[in-house]
Amino acid sequence: MFKEKIVKTITKYNLIQNGDKIVIGLSGGPDSISLINVLNEIRNDKTFGLEFDLIAAHINHNIREEAKSDEDFVVRYCKEKNIDVYVLSIDLNKKAKQEKKGTEEAGRNARYEFFEKILIKTKANKIATAHTANDNAETVLMNIIRGSGTSGLKGIRPIRENKFIRPLIETTREEIENYCDEHKLNPRIDKTNFENEYTRNKTRNILIPLIKEKFNPNIIITINRLSNIINEENEYLEKLTKQKYKEMIIEENIGKQIILDLKLFNRQDLVIKKRLILHTINMLQGTTQGIGKVHIDDIIKLCENNLGNKYLTPNKNIKVLIKNKKIYYSLFTINY
Repeated sequence: MFKEKIVKTITKYNLIQNGDKIVIGLSGGPDSISLINVLNEIRNDKTFGLEFDLIAAHINHNIREEAKSDEDFVVRYCKEKNIDVYVLSIDLNKKAKQEKKGTEEAGRNARYEFFEKILIKTKANKIATAHTANDNAETVLMNIIRGSGTSGLKGIRPIRENKFIRPLIETTREEIENYCDEHKLNPRIDKTNFENEYTRNKTRNILIPLIKEKFNPNIIITINRLSNIINEENEYLEKLTKQKYKEMIIEENIGKQIILDLKLFNRQDLVIKKRLILHTINMLQGTTQGIGKVHIDDIIKLCENNLGNKYLTPNKNIKVLIKNKKIYYSLFTINY
């Protein structure tokens, strides 16, 4: 049933097509070893009609004493299954200090950089990570605690950029542990997962068990259902925002300047105005990083006041100007 469930997820979100070459992030833990094992089963089971290649990528952070034995376990598994494996060994603590980041963030960045390099080197086209329904629930809860808006409730999506795929995203940790037992996979266990130093571990080991015991034993399923609803609604609003954006474009010069019709902008509902601002800034400079609620509110107020030649600088790169009944979003290279 586990294998069939994963195939159902793959089909539902169109995660894998025939001919795909997939790099799998393989730590050796229960989630990742289940992912590579079940995908190997699926590609070898002709009844599913899926033909694809698998490549494993393992990164040794050299933090725990067991790190080298984890690496050996991964290499040995891949050799038994005839799967090519690439290994990177780094000093994560040193890297984190150099980048002035926490080890969790530095480790994540290092992993994805490595996966991308292997993808290019092997001419693969997808990267599979072993995120589960539990991971998604933890992420949503963490975002709520941090004060995130609805975007934080979207959680971890099954597919991103048509390249990053999560075939286990509808599978619970309990199902994965049962699969490991049934197939005698003997996964490696990272003991730091039980240490409540990081927010995610506190959410996983303290908050979720408390909610399960005192409030809702099915909280993982409940949060994932909420996440799916939010995503459906968000997809609709994104589609509507893009439609409205096209209607009010006067000039679109990506990387330099975008001009929108002020009157049409002011006619929109507040939720669409906020999304239009973020969409326009993203179109202009390729990111909305550094643009917060206060900046969005200020831009809306500027547009509603409709005072000519007034402008804002929400960050060091962008200038938002009201002039001649138009909204000018410009990078600072533009002179008026």
